[in-house]
Amino acid sequence: MAAPNPFEKQTAIPGVKHIIAVSSGKGGVGKSTVATNLAMALGKKSRVGLLDADIYGPSVPRMLGTIGQKPHINPETNQLEPITRYGIKLMSIGYLIEENAAVVWRGPMLFKAMDQFLRDVNWGELDYLVVDLPPGTGDIQLTLAQKVPVAGAVVVSTPQNVALLDVKKAVDMFERVAVPLLGMVENMAYMINPANGEKMQLFPKGEMDSYADAKGIRKLGEVPFNPSVGMACEAGIPIVEANANGAEAKEFMKIADKIREILP
Repeated sequence: MAAPNPFEKQTAIPGVKHIIAVSSGKGGVGKSTVATNLAMALGKKSRVGLLDADIYGPSVPRMLGTIGQKPHINPETNQLEPITRYGIKLMSIGYLIEENAAVVWRGPMLFKAMDQFLRDVNWGELDYLVVDLPPGTGDIQLTLAQKVPVAGAVVVSTPQNVALLDVKKAVDMFERVAVPLLGMVENMAYMINPANGEKMQLFPKGEMDSYADAKGIRKLGEVPFNPSVGMACEAGIPIVEANANGAEAKEFMKIADKIREILP
């Protein structure tokens, strides 16, 4: 007898056209920064939601300047109403607990929390729901793939080979759970020398491009390193909003346009 397919019970979120997972094989590569700015860039032309699925380390409330805000329950739908900022609908465990409180949960609690974020939030009509996944290839990633049809995944990495090792694991995970790979974003790909405007390598350039070519993975973009990106997130005003004419914001807009072409 054939083994049961764990993805047969996927159910779409009413009103949500495309679900995009933003993932990384490891922490520290700027995944949440990319997810937040990607949502902001998509939101310039589309209806967008951003789900912070990093239960143990939520960062969306701080990155979008919404710390302390609490969602309320709509008595008509009995659903949580997402927080709205810059026209983006937001949900995070960070809105439901104190910022300094640790989430000490085992797998079943994570499954339940993800199910509630997907089903018990009034997302309304969205063109894209961007899901900021935690680092790695664990319970949250599997739950998302099992619960809803994910239109595609974006894998975030930095240029060096030590990051590529974890990228390969993330790509393998999405292949195993039958989630299409939209492409890769190389974050902190280079920095601009302020003296002469030339590109400088912040990290050793690894074999990311050759790996992507060999696997047939799109390179969605290369986001340059600039301290202002991190400062903007700390201030709760993502760089796409804080400096729309900067090189970093323009690159996020290009990435968003490519995603719109893939998932119209």
